[in-house]
Amino acid sequence: MFDEDGSLDPLLKFLLLVVVVLAVGKVLWKWLTEDVSQWITVDLWRLIADHPWWTTLIVTGGLSALLLLAKLLTFLLGPDTYAHVGDGEAYASTAPPGESASPKALTFKMKQFSAMSATGFEQACADLLARDGFRNTRRVGGAGDLGVDVSARDDEDRLLILQCKQYQNPVGSGHVQKFNGTARPHHGADLPIMIALNGFTQPAIDFAAHHELILMGRPELKNWAHGQHLYDVLGIQDAIR
Repeated sequence: MFDEDGSLDPLLKFLLLVVVVLAVGKVLWKWLTEDVSQWITVDLWRLIADHPWWTTLIVTGGLSALLLLAKLLTFLLGPDTYAHVGDGEAYASTAPPGESASPKALTFKMKQFSAMSATGFEQACADLLARDGFRNTRRVGGAGDLGVDVSARDDEDRLLILQCKQYQNPVGSGHVQKFNGTARPHHGADLPIMIALNGFTQPAIDFAAHHELILMGRPELKNWAHGQHLYDVLGIQDAIR
């Protein structure tokens, strides 16, 4: 009945949704065809015809009130801390060095990761880094990225280079070898981390262990997405923390 994230089984959720939609639709159809139709076709048009100037003033005032309300809500809520950007744009955390970005409780479900685009998955990883307090968090993935999808620095000024794979199957050794060829030699990564939504093949795991590459498979990604700090998930020491 429930999946790994504690939500309802998709089929059961769909059936419940169908029942609710049919019930609500039946009530709305009856209301629209009997009451609203009569009001619109007879009463409302009669009111407009009898009082055109009052109708104009009411409509104009209503629209102005809605615009003012929208501006007030924008002012009160303020801009979101996390910004999702398009290809070629950079993402930067607004948190000061050594402090986690707000909201600290940013989390994702694994189903959300699966439904994202490749760019969205990279951006989500950047958002999680910012949540954990990493500095200069940037999503730089795209054509010609040479193996870096996200970059950031920790409190000890160590450079993290992340490559994020949203593949439906485990990532093979060939992708890990390519990442190894650019993460340290080209980008100067202190901590090269490869993230795979559905894990890695055993040859990929063996190669990464030999070359001291950090792999984050599905279990580790789930813990990170659910609120645990990246370094706690990966067992990385951080003197400041």
